[in-house]
Amino acid sequence: MKYFLVSILLLLANLVTNAQSLNNSNLPIVIITTDNNPYTAKPYEIQDEPKVLANMKIIFRPDGSRNYLTDQTNPAYLNYNGRIGIEIRGSSSQDLAKKPYGLTTFNQDNVTNNNVSLLGMPKENDWILNSLAYDSTLIRDYLSYQLARNIGNYAPRGEYCELIVNGNYKGLYILMEKLKVDDNRINISKMTTADNAGSQLTGGYVTKCDKTTGGDPVAWYMSNADFIHHSPKPYEITTQQNTYIYNQFLALKNTASNASVSNGFPATIDIPTFVDFIIMNEITSNVDGYQISTYFHKERNGKLRAGPIWDFNLTYGNDLFMWGYDRSKTNVWQFDNGDNTGAKFWKNLFDNATFKCYLAKRWTELTATNQPLNYSVIAKQMDVIVARLTEAAAREKTRWNSIGNHASEISSMKTWLQTRIAWLNGNLNNYQSCANIAVPALVISKINYHPLAFGEVPGDSLEFIEITNNSNVAVNLTGLYFRELGFTYQFPINSYMAAHEKKYLAASSAYFEMTQGFKPFGQFTRNLSNDSEKLILADAFGNIIDFVQYADSLPWPTEADGNGAYLELANLSNDNSLPSSWSASNRILGINGVVNDDVIKIYPMPAQSVITVYCADLIIQSYEIADILGRVIALESNYSSSNNTINVDDLSPNVYFVKLNFNNGSSAVKKIIKK
Repeated sequence: MKYFLVSILLLLANLVTNAQSLNNSNLPIVIITTDNNPYTAKPYEIQDEPKVLANMKIIFRPDGSRNYLTDQTNPAYLNYNGRIGIEIRGSSSQDLAKKPYGLTTFNQDNVTNNNVSLLGMPKENDWILNSLAYDSTLIRDYLSYQLARNIGNYAPRGEYCELIVNGNYKGLYILMEKLKVDDNRINISKMTTADNAGSQLTGGYVTKCDKTTGGDPVAWYMSNADFIHHSPKPYEITTQQNTYIYNQFLALKNTASNASVSNGFPATIDIPTFVDFIIMNEITSNVDGYQISTYFHKERNGKLRAGPIWDFNLTYGNDLFMWGYDRSKTNVWQFDNGDNTGAKFWKNLFDNATFKCYLAKRWTELTATNQPLNYSVIAKQMDVIVARLTEAAAREKTRWNSIGNHASEISSMKTWLQTRIAWLNGNLNNYQSCANIAVPALVISKINYHPLAFGEVPGDSLEFIEITNNSNVAVNLTGLYFRELGFTYQFPINSYMAAHEKKYLAASSAYFEMTQGFKPFGQFTRNLSNDSEKLILADAFGNIIDFVQYADSLPWPTEADGNGAYLELANLSNDNSLPSSWSASNRILGINGVVNDDVIKIYPMPAQSVITVYCADLIIQSYEIADILGRVIALESNYSSSNNTINVDDLSPNVYFVKLNFNNGSSAVKKIIKK
């Protein structure tokens, strides 16, 4: 029956003229011309693998005014004009006359990838032309991805456009990002086949639950869901990597009913992403959610995270009606509807009282007045999108006859959404037990995000942050972690922080000790951005303890941007989210805090045979000298010089670091230059 109905749809579509004209549009116009087949002297047909070579032009006037087909010869109005490889993509959507496409932007050699920014999206080479399959509103995917980003998660960016392939008008599409590991997409470490042990083995991974129609083999099966490797690819992943990531999901399966921060699901998963993933799939009643097009990702040394969301065309009451399906209801849980329920851990998480409390709390926050998932806010967002599509939707209807009364379709979708939100409000309203969670008074108090290089030591290796316990009580750090991707650190189980204690996290423990004179508490993964980074310190359930998003431009102190200083919070009681609360400092750190740089001076500099250390009232008890690679080449454990001199005559001309240990328990490291 399925294929009979599809054949009828294809026949009807072919009766519609292919000569639909497009002269100009308020949307970007994408023109794709495939290379000629030398045997037929005709353009190659785009197929489902392999990609065929083509040229692509994107007409887009930078000022946002109308785009004209005649603009294709004017470089000033071409957002892109270059080579691509293109193929048909998708699963059931391939059965339709209007095809979805995947494309890669190439350099002129037709081989090497060309990372480019298309329509303002971050540079990359893998892109998708979403054909809006089965969606008579034309907005379900686009709206859903916008909502996911509005609540703080990455979802693929995209822009509506009108497409012409080999002179044939194809209608309305979304030119959008393909899900892949990239700093501006799924922002995790990219693994190699050599990452098979230690911290390297822990990430990054992208795993999906999906159909196997793409040809990728099933990695494992877990309660109603096929799990497939997305990154590393199935043909690249090693045995050790497969075992590691499988064990992460196995741990989730075995702990999904246990809310212990040390050995339950909070120790395994990033709870906020799982909560938001459920919310996005449930507010839309996504019939594919949990079992199909469901992605997970895990950063190196980080927790397992849900998302990004993907493929939201069968949502908001829409389904494959022509095949007898009608599953996107206003009064069901999609993770427990008896059909595409996915892995059982989704239901077990929902049934756990603690997890469900955080789910209800987040839902209530997001649907409050003026918040991203409030019905009125979404309805206005829909109106903005629809207004932009008015003329293209008319051409789409003429070209494919796939939409009825567009205004009526949008109105029905709004009514459905209002009913759905009301049902969810009635089922997600009990969050009293997690409404006001007390969090420790930990403060991000120093950030060294763009250090100067020291000799052969790169600046990135010298990054650090300081965290201060701004209270009179000790804090159990078990379960605490940094929530945002790009900077990863989890505190060890049963680690503590004394009252008013400072702890340092460094990019490199070895280089931190070499340059600062003492060991940091821990080493983080990845590096701090030299531009701007969002640092969110949270407890095991994602409750925010402290939040800072620094920047390398005013009003933030710019001396910390590669000019030898770090950001220092002027007062622990200040709001550290405000640039005015921070200053730039280059004072030397000490194991018990900061040793004032003004009281420690070394001269002459450059040194010849002897250096003299001025350190005010401090008494030097011992010292060691290391080269720029951290190798100790001179030390004195019982320093007794009355005039604070150190012989450096035997040192070869170069840059060195001298670590000074003082009688009060503090240490300092100073750079010296031997002439």
